[in-house]
Amino acid sequence: MLIVHVHVHVVPDQVQAFADATLANATASLDEPGVLRFDVLSDLADPTHVVLVEVYRTEADALAHKETAHYATWRDTVAPMMAVPRTATKFSAAFPTEETRWDTPAP
Repeated sequence: MLIVHVHVHVVPDQVQAFADATLANATASLDEPGVLRFDVLSDLADPTHVVLVEVYRTEADALAHKETAHYATWRDTVAPMMAVPRTATKFSAAFPTEETRWDTPAP
């Protein structure tokens, strides 16, 4: 399993547009067979700071995600909305380690 935390700092007047585009991407991502979870978190202390928590079955599934049309649409749409380039950190699961405990059913 691969867990990725993506930190985004959004231009203040673009927060809602960024949220709209990101929720569309997250929803479509849950239909990918290699995506177990795709959470979108808003920082309570700083609404311009958004964290995406992406959980993939494998590294190959993370790479496949970046080849989807919905990811390309999201990437191109939100690029000008970012105050600085996004950053990502990759993790492995220490607990829980069972995929079923991470799985989010598609809406």
